Amino acid sequence: MGEYWNTRIKNLSPYVPGEQPKDRRFIKLNTNENPYPPSPKVIEAIQKAANESLRLYPDPECTEFREAAAARYGVKIEQVFAGNGSDEILAFAFGAFFESAKEGVTGASEKIQPILFPDITYSFYPVYANLWDIPYKLMPLRDDFTINTGEYKIKSGGVILPNPNAPTGIALPLKEILSLAEYLAEAGKVFIVDEAYIAFSGAKRAVSNEQGAMSSEQRAKLGSLSAVPHINNNPNLLTVHTLSKSASLAGLRVGFAIGNEKLIEALCRIRDSFNSYTMDRIALAGAAAAVRDVAYYDDINSRVAATRERAANSLRGLEFNVLPSESNFLFIKPPRIKGADFFAALREKGILVRHFNKEKIKDYLRVTMGTDKDMDTFLDICEKIIRREA
Repeated sequence: MGEYWNTRIKNLSPYVPGEQPKDRRFIKLNTNENPYPPSPKVIEAIQKAANESLRLYPDPECTEFREAAAARYGVKIEQVFAGNGSDEILAFAFGAFFESAKEGVTGASEKIQPILFPDITYSFYPVYANLWDIPYKLMPLRDDFTINTGEYKIKSGGVILPNPNAPTGIALPLKEILSLAEYLAEAGKVFIVDEAYIAFSGAKRAVSNEQGAMSSEQRAKLGSLSAVPHINNNPNLLTVHTLSKSASLAGLRVGFAIGNEKLIEALCRIRDSFNSYTMDRIALAGAAAAVRDVAYYDDINSRVAATRERAANSLRGLEFNVLPSESNFLFIKPPRIKGADFFAALREKGILVRHFNKEKIKDYLRVTMGTDKDMDTFLDICEKIIRREA
């Protein structure tokens, strides 16, 4: 324990990211990175931005990127917030919309209601809650690992859900998202929908015109899962997005949120209380190019989804329990072997996946979709391990 740490830091349990090995080469299926490269247009934009202008501060309003995102999703620029990855935006959102119960905080009292999120979900959520001293309640998933949104219609400080959920990959129907948003609006609470994996859903994505903008008809076809087309009718609804997965830009650190102008203003107030220049010039240029190149990313993400379905069918043939996924990963339980042991066996063979040592899911593994070649190697090794156990 650090001698000079304050009480807040002493009590924190930080998020633990997926392993990024340096000691040997692995097939990395552990951190939900896209197996395909970024759009060539993104690389070109980044190269053009790497010039003498780097001596100047970037645009604190992230105007070019926000304009591109607004055009892509058919919203106003005032309804888009840009940040240094979706994790940063989520941290800002916790601070902006959920009440702290910490003694001495203005407005805090014993009557502060806890926020709600699933007991099996993105493990950064409790970290943010603890960082901001926000009380929270874990809502158990059903036995089939689905979220029961009816149980969230109780008195609370607000709700955050990923759709699709992580690490399960299971998605909620949009009608359930909107029904919960309506309930929370009547209670005066914010509903955050983390759409990090929405691009890999089974819904057909809209084909944009040459400028990347979508007509109202196209926006309606954005996907049966995304809540973006409904933000104008739900002023308490904030959707959070990342370019790390769907845009193959995990190394660039770019995220954005879409919601009511007042929600966006609140995020700006939090950002400008930390650092007004959260995104650098290179990231802004690459991000704007990425959201404009819809055709390229629709193609590679459709390929990822196709690989996911092929891998799921193969694993079921090997007697794995494979949860239905709408993301770029599968959540699987191997037969006749503990999850930790299967994780170790895969690592021994040069394949990294993600294992979460939690009671409900300790025998499950999260497997990111790689290239077809990588997945063929993974499936072959899985078969050999299972045969050995048999």
